[in-house]
Amino acid sequence: MTANLLRGIRWAAIAGFCIAYAVLSHFASADPNPDLLDASVAMATPLALGAVLAWRSPQRFWMLLLCLAVCAALYASRQWLIQHFNWVFLLQHAGMQGLLGLAFGRSLRAGQVPMVSRFAAVVHGSLSPALERYTRQVTWAWTLYFSLMTSLSLLLFWLAPVAVWSVFANLLNLPLLILMFAAEYGVRILLLPASDRSGPLEAIRAWRQTQSGAAPPPT
Repeated sequence: MTANLLRGIRWAAIAGFCIAYAVLSHFASADPNPDLLDASVAMATPLALGAVLAWRSPQRFWMLLLCLAVCAALYASRQWLIQHFNWVFLLQHAGMQGLLGLAFGRSLRAGQVPMVSRFAAVVHGSLSPALERYTRQVTWAWTLYFSLMTSLSLLLFWLAPVAVWSVFANLLNLPLLILMFAAEYGVRILLLPASDRSGPLEAIRAWRQTQSGAAPPPT
C-alpha cells in the first residue's frame, strides 16, 4: 500500500470511530432507562485517556494501579454513577468547548500571537499584512464559536430534555464543526489571494506541528 492510501485508511478509521462513538453516546444519554452499559460509555473516554497518561508516566506501575483503583471505585458506586453519568457527558462536551474557546481567546491578548496566525506561520512562514489581519479575525471567530457552543450546551442541559441536549452535544457536534471549517474556508477564498490560502489538510498538519512544538514561539 502507498503512504497516501494508508493515511486515507487511517483518517477514515478515525472518522468512523468518532461517528460511531457519537451515535453510541447519544443513545446512552437519551436512554429512558439508563444502566451500567450507558454509564460505561460515558466513562470510556476519560478512563481511556487516564490509562494512556498512566502508561506514559515515569511512574507507570503506580499510575496504572491508580487507574485500576478508580475503576474499582466507580464500579462500587455504580448505582450513583448510573443516575448521574450524563454529567460526565456534559463535562466532556462543554468542558472541551470551553477549554478550546479559552485557548483561542488567550492567544488574542496583547503580546501574544493569535492561534490561527501560528497555524498559518507553519504553512506560509512570514505572514503578509492581509493574512496576519485575517488570521486574527478568524481566531476571534473560533473563540466566539467555542464560547457559543459551551453556552448552548450548558443551557440545553439545564433547560431542555436530556435527549434534546444529546442531539446537540453528540450528534450535531461534528457536523457543526465541519460546517464552521467549511464556512471559514469559503470566506478565506473570497478575501485572500491564492498565495495566502491554505487548504484543510495543511491546516491539520499545521495544528499537529504546533502541538509537537514545531510552530514558531509567540513574539
